[in-house]
Amino acid sequence: MAKLILTRHGQSLWNAENKFTGWVDVPLSEMGRAEATIASCKLRDYRVRVCFTSMLFRAIETAIIILTEVDDICDGRIPIIKHDIDDEDWHGWDQYNGDPEQELPVYTVAALDERYYGELQGLNKAETAAKFGKEQVQIWRRSYDVAPPGGESLADTVKRTVPFFQERILKHLIAGDDVLIAAHGNSLRSIIKQLENLSEEEIVKVELGTAIPIVYDIDANGQVTNKIILT
Repeated sequence: MAKLILTRHGQSLWNAENKFTGWVDVPLSEMGRAEATIASCKLRDYRVRVCFTSMLFRAIETAIIILTEVDDICDGRIPIIKHDIDDEDWHGWDQYNGDPEQELPVYTVAALDERYYGELQGLNKAETAAKFGKEQVQIWRRSYDVAPPGGESLADTVKRTVPFFQERILKHLIAGDDVLIAAHGNSLRSIIKQLENLSEEEIVKVELGTAIPIVYDIDANGQVTNKIILT
């Protein structure tokens, strides 16, 4: 039985300003770092073997704080960030394969990035509601298949997130590895929809707080047998 730990990143500086963030790479606020530290304390009895995050710094920052504030979570291993990117400018940094007994791989992948908010990125949510109407903004934010102008719908996010989960992450869980995913509200809702077999109507009602770990027990067939929210 493996553990799958999902956590949305801690509060970012734009979360604090009530802005649409999407793919804009905004770091954590002071509160966000504190939230990630609290999450680490909540997870002190768990032992992570592999970690996946998005390419966005607020998710990476959250993952590293969780893995390092309480040493036991890594079970004596040192987190090593593995950049999942095909770019010659990386100068072969990722040619090092690592020692699985001494190191914990942290894979950063674009498939886990937040939903792309297009033309709404950087706009204050309250001001956007005043301009376009509260009902229209709510449709953009909480419908399943309606995208904001120039952006992604939740359905679009599911199309990139779920295949990656099935192809890359699920095999670790089936092998018995405990996995931490630090990502975003919408990319995690995509995974939760798959894990819990939720309908389109059900998943749009799911709300994820910042840096609140959700722990699933996953059996050898990749099925959920238990769920705990560490509030």
